[in-house]
Amino acid sequence: MIQEIAPKTFDPAFRQQKPEDRDFLLHYEYNKVMLKREGDRLMIPTVGELLEEAPEIAAKAEYLFSIDDRAYFGMPDMAVPEFGGYVLEGMQIFRKFDPMYQGFAGITGGQIYRFRESRKYCGRCGHRMEYSQTERAMVCPGCKQTEYPKISPAVIVAITNGDKLLMSRYAHGTYRHFALIAGYVEVGETFEECVRREVMEEVGLRVKNIRYYKSQPWAFSDSVMIGFTAELDGDDTIRLQEEELSEAGWYTRDQVEDYSPCISVGHEMMRAFKSGTL
Repeated sequence: MIQEIAPKTFDPAFRQQKPEDRDFLLHYEYNKVMLKREGDRLMIPTVGELLEEAPEIAAKAEYLFSIDDRAYFGMPDMAVPEFGGYVLEGMQIFRKFDPMYQGFAGITGGQIYRFRESRKYCGRCGHRMEYSQTERAMVCPGCKQTEYPKISPAVIVAITNGDKLLMSRYAHGTYRHFALIAGYVEVGETFEECVRREVMEEVGLRVKNIRYYKSQPWAFSDSVMIGFTAELDGDDTIRLQEEELSEAGWYTRDQVEDYSPCISVGHEMMRAFKSGTL
């Protein structure tokens, strides 16, 4: 999965520090990220590569996190240099980024960027928010309201019916591959209750033997995915929620697509079913 970057180690701890030339710089504009193109390769640029074009980085770049001994900094307000091969690319490029640990860094930095952009003003009193100096948060200087990064819990479930797996396609968006049933957890709801509700709402099925599989941070949608397996309970007739899904069906192991790279917990569960380990 995209966050599995071993032997490298991700360190999300908040701290105050100044950028060094060898550190990486992440600059986002809406749903795009600035990368450096060298030939056919795209890379996250370093601070040192950008200092001549944007000297303000030394004083204004904000520490985000580290991977091993290399830090990543965010710089929200800067112009993309006209020279040097710098380009803006859509965030989906990180799904197949090489090396993958840089893809994980890119989407994680994007999650922090979106949080800060959406919390510029206090929702309680309207004051302009400020960066906290002690933790990853936005603080209102007026009423002291504190806002933390948005992390929305969502479940994703691999439902089996003997030697078949339930897979579906979304009705909207650009992702057209098959996927597992998934949905966001509602207020006052347990993860297991969310599994039952989402499955009933989207395909009209009952499930049993709900078991935790594993979890995954999924920064593309500011969420954390909690993976489950479950078995069909009763009638296997699918009643499609057409507002959410364009199709759904029961598929045998040899009909399951072998995703590469396997970046999500959903992909991993589908691969496990295909191989017979789930």
